[in-house]
Amino acid sequence: MSTSLPENHDGILLIDKPTGITSHDVVYRLRHALNISRIGHAGTLDPLATGLLIMLIGKATKCSRFFIGMDKCYLGSMKLGETTDSYDSDGTVIDTRVVEKVDVNDLQTLADSFLGINEQVPPMFSAKKLNGRPLYKLARKGHIVERQPVSITIKKFVISKFRGDIVDFFVHCSSGTYIRSLVHDFGQKLGCGAHLCALRRSAIGQFSVDDALPIEQICSMPPIDIYARLIDPNINGDV
Repeated sequence: MSTSLPENHDGILLIDKPTGITSHDVVYRLRHALNISRIGHAGTLDPLATGLLIMLIGKATKCSRFFIGMDKCYLGSMKLGETTDSYDSDGTVIDTRVVEKVDVNDLQTLADSFLGINEQVPPMFSAKKLNGRPLYKLARKGHIVERQPVSITIKKFVISKFRGDIVDFFVHCSSGTYIRSLVHDFGQKLGCGAHLCALRRSAIGQFSVDDALPIEQICSMPPIDIYARLIDPNINGDV
């Protein structure tokens, strides 16, 4: 059996990111596994989050704008009654309130109010830049700056389970939506506050996490087997 590498090293690779590492960590591991530098990703996941990352290999990096602009789907959990400075469980609790008696139907009615086009303010703890500096670097120094809201679209927001103070949900949204901010705004409307405690990206456009492999498994494979998993990146003949 031949072990020579294929001539075409360009394509997209679907990765299932674990919690606790950054999207850049995945890029670094792939660069080491394939011994090439031209690797990027289409759409960052926070360290807390798991799920689908579209990795762009070789000339496929030129397609990033197409994939970044695709809709996203997420499965998540929020904790009611606690607000954190980062809007997720990695942050510091800054407010606690009593959770009034509500049921799944009440929560779904509130979720439905977010459907459609919304103006969303990006969280301070985010990679969004102000004058060339990521907001999270300012936030870590205690600086809170005014952020301009951006238009997002929530296409589905389904409450799937409510147990104690934990709410499980599914969201189908436009590119650029911060689920942490959505959960924060949900908690503010509910009156008790909330923060994101788990998040998994299940889909980007037509690509599903079901077709992805964990980064640990990918990096244990020979390069020829990794390249064999590449998907043709050609979109409207741009690559």
